[in-house]
Amino acid sequence: MNANGKEKIVVIGGGIAGLTAGIYALRAGFAAEIFEKNAIPGGECIGWNRKGYHIDNCIHWLTGTKKGTEMYDVWSKVGALSDDMQYAPIDAFYISTYNGKSVTLWNDLKKTERELIAASPEDEAEIRKFIQAVEYSKQCVFPAGKPMEMWGIKDYINMGASMKDFPKVMKEFGKISLEEYSKRFKSPLLQRMICDYLPKEYAAYSFLVSYATMADGNGSIPMGASLQMSLRMEKKFKELGGVIHYNKGVEEIVLEGGNATGVKFADGSFVEADYVIPTVDTHILFNKMLPAKYMPAELKEAYDAPKTYPATSGFQVAYAVSTEFKRGETIFIEIDPIRVGNRSFSRMYVKAYGYDPVCVKDGKQVIQTCLSQTDEDYEYWKSLSKEEYKSVKEALVREVSKRIEEAFPELAGDLEFLDAWTPLTYERYMHAYHGSYMSFVTTPGGKQIKMKGQLKGIKNLYIAGQWTNSPGGLPVAAASGKFAIQRILKKQRRDINL
Repeated sequence: MNANGKEKIVVIGGGIAGLTAGIYALRAGFAAEIFEKNAIPGGECIGWNRKGYHIDNCIHWLTGTKKGTEMYDVWSKVGALSDDMQYAPIDAFYISTYNGKSVTLWNDLKKTERELIAASPEDEAEIRKFIQAVEYSKQCVFPAGKPMEMWGIKDYINMGASMKDFPKVMKEFGKISLEEYSKRFKSPLLQRMICDYLPKEYAAYSFLVSYATMADGNGSIPMGASLQMSLRMEKKFKELGGVIHYNKGVEEIVLEGGNATGVKFADGSFVEADYVIPTVDTHILFNKMLPAKYMPAELKEAYDAPKTYPATSGFQVAYAVSTEFKRGETIFIEIDPIRVGNRSFSRMYVKAYGYDPVCVKDGKQVIQTCLSQTDEDYEYWKSLSKEEYKSVKEALVREVSKRIEEAFPELAGDLEFLDAWTPLTYERYMHAYHGSYMSFVTTPGGKQIKMKGQLKGIKNLYIAGQWTNSPGGLPVAAASGKFAIQRILKKQRRDINL
């Protein structure tokens, strides 16, 4: 209990899941304190400044921007979105290029269909199937009303009615990888387009759902960049009476007789709690804050089988270039291979942020690039000494810069280097497992992780965060924070509608 006689919820981590849990805790009448190891809120939903330019590090598109969806209701209640929110004026998912040709995945599916058929008439039948599958995938809307273990018959009936065509997508695309799917197309350009956005190991339906979210208007980009969204949520939390502590990382969750009694810090200090909600990376949770024996079996299975449950990260570089550079916001290019450790990369993207004034200064905009990284790449970075790490980064930046200038000659001499970061950056700053900025990759051979939020043997601890439900991401993080509070309310036999 706090000084006002309210039950106190301690939240570990001030990222999107932690802020959401804190806000919903306050809405439910609890006292809430958040302990965050870094100096700012947001977790991985942040950005930073270099040379006066803002580098956005998270939102490529945000699921739940369509009014009337359950996820929009969550974003609204936590202060992330509002009815007058301005969104980036982007009309396409991305552009893929190869051998001097390009195709665009427009938000307008009919426009995409016409362009793809014109680019590869021999693939017309497969293209039409692709567009139909994306149309069906619009029905796959993230359920954020309440945890599925609280669903009744009516909820399942409603879901079945609203997703009546989506099972067709899962039947055909749920058990094949993007790499397998791409081989159905004859065009080398379309083959690359299918594998560009998500790692080729991903189950094909994941890509279809991602594109459908954009095409349905449910995946827009809020103006102001990722950090500003996190700051809006922090403001809401504080306005409701919440307390957030920065530079205060939790070392241990203290257990007594099957209860989490509070949290302990590096200096030995202790904070008592009626309920504890850890929202941190589960690898840190079960290897540092809690005994490993409490790790759920499904999670242990995933960590023990990295080939079936891979993690994904990136080697990324940011530059400032003229705002006159406009080739589409996200464009994938074919490059002379670049080696990182034992692997070679022949594709990367360039994303321009000139649509948001936050990322523009003195007639220049921020652009970013990414070489997708895997568990193997993480191990390579981890094997380097401090000096080697710095040297490899610098060499890779030179190679990446060269490839960008080759692909876009108008940028020759205009690239102003701002920053570069690796999977180890995410590990250091966020304690992210293998530097992953999502949860486990959803592969055809893996089961979808769906943790119920409670651990056997601990009565008053409720887990939230993107690792509770693959493939993770911001909507999973936010919904899990809400679900944690609803589970507490259910236990107390109170109304879960907040």
